[in-house]
Amino acid sequence: MLLPRVGPGTEVVQGDLLDGSGLAAALEDVATAYYLVHSMGSAGGFEADDRKAAQAFAAAAKAAGVRRIIYLGGLGHDGEGLSAHLRSRQEVGDLLRESGVPVLEFRASIVLGSGSLSFELIRALVERLPLMVTPRWVAVQAQPIAIEDLVAYLLAAAELPLPASRTFEIGGADRVSYGDLMRIYARQRGIRLLMLPVPCLTPYLSSLWLGLVTPVYARVGRKLIDSIRNASQVRDPAALEAFAIRPLGVEEAIRRAVAAEDSAFAATRWSDALSSSGRAPAWGGVRFGTRLVDSRTLRVAAPPAAAFRPIQRIGGRTGWYGYGFLWQLRGFLDLLAGGVGMRRGRRDAEGLRVGDPVDFWRVEALEPDHLLRLAAEMKLPGRAWLEYEVVADGPGALVRQTAIFDPVGFWGQVYWYALFPLHQVIFAGMLRRIGATASRG
Repeated sequence: MLLPRVGPGTEVVQGDLLDGSGLAAALEDVATAYYLVHSMGSAGGFEADDRKAAQAFAAAAKAAGVRRIIYLGGLGHDGEGLSAHLRSRQEVGDLLRESGVPVLEFRASIVLGSGSLSFELIRALVERLPLMVTPRWVAVQAQPIAIEDLVAYLLAAAELPLPASRTFEIGGADRVSYGDLMRIYARQRGIRLLMLPVPCLTPYLSSLWLGLVTPVYARVGRKLIDSIRNASQVRDPAALEAFAIRPLGVEEAIRRAVAAEDSAFAATRWSDALSSSGRAPAWGGVRFGTRLVDSRTLRVAAPPAAAFRPIQRIGGRTGWYGYGFLWQLRGFLDLLAGGVGMRRGRRDAEGLRVGDPVDFWRVEALEPDHLLRLAAEMKLPGRAWLEYEVVADGPGALVRQTAIFDPVGFWGQVYWYALFPLHQVIFAGMLRRIGATASRG
């Protein structure tokens, strides 16, 4: 699963920290090793798994002659009733140091960026709930750090002189609560958020609630909420003295995290992303960050250039390969809502270029005989794209059609799921007719 995501000079070694397999090969001739492992998502007790994995890695690093371990842990302070999650994070650092290999440990609060569990939790709640009942933990103070600043610290740690193990507390420029983070994220996404504080929602009840609203957190919800009750603010400024990094504030960190996702998402090749993600298509599509994706493929008995020809003629007088009355109805409803409707047509019936209007879409990306991506300009509770990718497949071609929607808030979610059954029919029919047209030449 990693091979499609790494550069040609990167060696991928498969291993298992719990049984120790592959560790010797992975650490051979390694001077600096990064330990970025956590097992909070495991079905059993994560503390035991964390302990076993850290001991196996520490022993293998010592045996391989590793000169430095860089470890990312959690920010919390002794004497404040640390959660099991934070105790385990700090125990892992202790176990790594017991190997005798110098360890540079970073202790961080909430990481603002795609993939961070706390960040994903925040945006899942904001995107899905127009009215949020907020327990007391929402007011707990934290010092979030932008993911790019965290990466900068991790890279700089490889060059810092390290005669003995050291621990650094790292955080961003602002100290805020989880509630503040939700409000800032909602404002940047253009979502109206109502929050109703209640005093009686315990961490256990909160975890059950999270499991219902955001099922991805059902397993880790209680462990995560138990950890959130601990304030996580930097008290030791040593990191600012040892490193030249000056972390971003929360507003800028969230803005840049969302912008980076947009850039990465625009460059996605769904033939790679869907196969390497391991996620099976489900009703409602596959979720990538905030975006919902419905992707399907069709093999066509025609070379790529011929398979791309009907795609390049889509819209305008050619139409949308079936269900024309539904497309016209959607255009009429868009006009009523103050949108552009279907009246713009196309600049040219045969050729396209980036920036061209195509009914209520606009060409965002075009690679001749290979790729067409249209960005929606109709009125929507979110952003939408329709993408076609054509690649050679033996004597014929493989055509991938992908509908992408980035819903804004609760009503964006309602819009996608309400229309999903209709989209299944329309988009499947479109792809079949494009394939038939291409095969006829």
